[in-house]
Amino acid sequence: MSDDVGVGPWPGPWPTLADGSPDPTYDEELLREGDRRNVVDRYRYWSHEAIVADLDTTRHDFHVAVENWGHDFNIGSVIRTANAFNARAFHIVGKRRWNRRGAMVTDRYQHEHHHPTVEDLVTWAGSARLPLIGIDNLPGSLPLETYDLPRGCVLVFGQEGPGLSDDMRAACEVVLHIEQFGSTRSINAGAAAAVAMHAWVRRHVFGQAVDQASGRSSSE
Repeated sequence: MSDDVGVGPWPGPWPTLADGSPDPTYDEELLREGDRRNVVDRYRYWSHEAIVADLDTTRHDFHVAVENWGHDFNIGSVIRTANAFNARAFHIVGKRRWNRRGAMVTDRYQHEHHHPTVEDLVTWAGSARLPLIGIDNLPGSLPLETYDLPRGCVLVFGQEGPGLSDDMRAACEVVLHIEQFGSTRSINAGAAAAVAMHAWVRRHVFGQAVDQASGRSSSE
């Protein structure tokens, strides 16, 4: 048994195309040295560009936006989850620089957009015809568990502690909260983002499969 992460050098002849030329999907350095990256097995030895191109063929129709006014460490965790659920892109609102440690380099496989202000994000979302869906436990917010998330949308998250800014709250079509049943006032921002993204996946990936299996239209 080995504690090494990933795989060692490629065993045997390197992958080639039908004409015998090297397969450009693969990275020669990784084939030679081994692949210790944080990627799923199907992407072992693939070049960074090939992985991004393949992900682009299956990305989901939700975006993730995070307000970045104080370099919150949780932003990295949110982006890592966005990669796991293959979000269309992630958006940083506010300061361009953000704490990437929690992302575990998964941000390299996502498309990143920067918006200096909330107004900039609103303008972008309007041009893309995507509603902003805030996630925060605010007075007047609706429960995420019973809200029908639209397929195309931008899930918006605030920082740990202050949550969504007043300007962002006003810009959102709706603000949703996650129902809680214990004594704590709120859950970690990174955990909340994961719950919200998984809710989208359940509705638009697994929910669609259930509708098809039962013979119902997904709009019913």
